[in-house]
Amino acid sequence: MKHTTSPSTLAIAAVCGLLSAGSASALTIGFTKITNNGNTDVASQLSVDVLDAGGGKVEFKFKNTGSVGSSITDIYFDDGSLLGIASVGNSAGVSFSQGASPGDLPGGNAVDFNTSVGDFAADSDAPTSSNGVNPGETVSIFFNLIGGKTYADTLAALALAATDPTTDITGGLRIGLHVQSIQPQGGSDSYVNTYGVSDNGWALALLGTGVLGLGVYRRFAVA
Repeated sequence: MKHTTSPSTLAIAAVCGLLSAGSASALTIGFTKITNNGNTDVASQLSVDVLDAGGGKVEFKFKNTGSVGSSITDIYFDDGSLLGIASVGNSAGVSFSQGASPGDLPGGNAVDFNTSVGDFAADSDAPTSSNGVNPGETVSIFFNLIGGKTYADTLAALALAATDPTTDITGGLRIGLHVQSIQPQGGSDSYVNTYGVSDNGWALALLGTGVLGLGVYRRFAVA
């Protein structure tokens, strides 16, 4: 069951003010591990850049940057202002397609993560790990926005979800990753987005207003 939460007036003002200043063109988001399968925690090398792609589209560019062997094989989105995947852009060595199996983020029930609909997910083609996002590789997922919604609305939805990452907040947007072939164990774990750190510092301003609480830094584990 979803819980309705409204962001504070100060938080909205902070987002709008920074965006209207024309300084916000990208937001980089980190991830935290939500499962505990005995694998190396590779959260520090996972990130996504949220970019205004123009033409009513938003680009989510996923990166795996680090020395630990691992592969992002499934990507899931939970709500927000997005309408559906418009296209997928693969870097060399990566092959992703719309839709994912399994249909929901493994272990996502621990943080009430619910993939919105079938076209709010994508996964790597077989062979799964080889075609996933391995260190040094990227994949971009482009979404169409619902009529009237904007890039700024997408950032606001991400900020709203960060007020309580354990809950499926109505109007919030969360992103889940399933990572496989994590070395040296060779197993898999799931991750969800935490908070944003952008070059213009808008997320830090949100921290000052209280919309991003200390809870975004907590880690959650399930067997």
